[in-house]
Amino acid sequence: MKLTQCYALLMASCLFTASAFSNATKVQSPVAQPDPSAQNCLDNLRHTALANGYAEALVSQVFARIQINPKVIASDRAQAEFVQTFSQYYAKRVTPQRVEQGRKLLVTHQVLLNDIQRDTGIPPQYILALWGLETNFGGYLGNLHTPSALATLACDARRSAFFTREFMAALDILAAGDIAPDDLIGSWAGAIGHMQFMPTTFLAHAVDADQDGRRDVLGSLPDAFYSGAAYLQSLGWDSGIRWGREVHLPANFDYASSGAKNLQPLSEWSAAGVTDTQHHVLPKLSLAAAILLPMGHTGPAFLSYANFNIIKAWNRSESYALTVVRLADRIAGAGKLSRPLPDVRLGIEDIKALQSSLTQLGYDPGPADGLIGPGTRGAVRAYQVSHDLIADGFPSQDLISQVTNAVKHHPQHVPAKTHQ
Repeated sequence: MKLTQCYALLMASCLFTASAFSNATKVQSPVAQPDPSAQNCLDNLRHTALANGYAEALVSQVFARIQINPKVIASDRAQAEFVQTFSQYYAKRVTPQRVEQGRKLLVTHQVLLNDIQRDTGIPPQYILALWGLETNFGGYLGNLHTPSALATLACDARRSAFFTREFMAALDILAAGDIAPDDLIGSWAGAIGHMQFMPTTFLAHAVDADQDGRRDVLGSLPDAFYSGAAYLQSLGWDSGIRWGREVHLPANFDYASSGAKNLQPLSEWSAAGVTDTQHHVLPKLSLAAAILLPMGHTGPAFLSYANFNIIKAWNRSESYALTVVRLADRIAGAGKLSRPLPDVRLGIEDIKALQSSLTQLGYDPGPADGLIGPGTRGAVRAYQVSHDLIADGFPSQDLISQVTNAVKHHPQHVPAKTHQ
């Protein structure tokens, strides 16, 4: 059965208003007092499923359990990868306990993981690191009814089409018999299994490694691990290189040259004085690499290669990807970061104020959403360059104060400047 490509009818009637969600949170029993907007959306979602050929018995069985869950929307608006600094995010996830557990599991599953590396080229430590971050090594696979979570997000304006597609993919999983309807449980975002696959990713990459006739990413570690490796392989993992490494920057380093988009051959970074953390010269290779400074010039520096972008394709957050690859390094035997992470905490309102002020000063960070993304970092770097500051692209508290104070003293709008 193919997924639908057209969701215009659904999107026209599935969009919740803010008041609809507010009312929903006040209702103790959504069955006794259903929200009309929610019910209208679910009716259209059911109609779309039937119109695309899904069996009426399956659709009825699934929709009998579906409930709109406002907590899912709240989780979508507060993802840790985008509202915490890298220091906060990393410290909570690359813990001594998790590293120790990962090293033990490396021994426990050595045969299976070695088979996976032989067949796919994916080293064991990356499978374990992803497993550790996604579900705490299988300790928590989620407790939400997946169709309900996906239906809730399909009925929200922010990414309705995306989650409608994921909902239909979940029906495909059920129709194929890979997972029983009552067992389809996962995260608030609709991800399932040990490696937390979205349903479309499951359909494209899940593997029946134990050959029992089902792609069981919930109950079978061989299926889950091989599926994760198959996904990384499909994204273009290069088995001949590592993800990158932590590095030491020279005193005269040009911080404006940092950032994921500023790729240079490894030989050029070496010529610029970048070394490994033991101050050894880097290999003089043509391998493209970028310098990443997730906490600015006062925090650790990383040199990333193409495989880092493969991990980032799994989850587009730079904090997530750096945490995965560093946990992988630790599981494989590496030590702690050579440069401590600064304890910097930035609130959403601080970042919104910064973004708004940058816009007024003519530096375009994108929407004032309180999230530190590439646009905000680029605008910060452009501001730093124009004011002869260290151009690391990091919005420190001092920089936020400087920018917001500049607007208070010079509130007039300035035409937007371009930046890289």
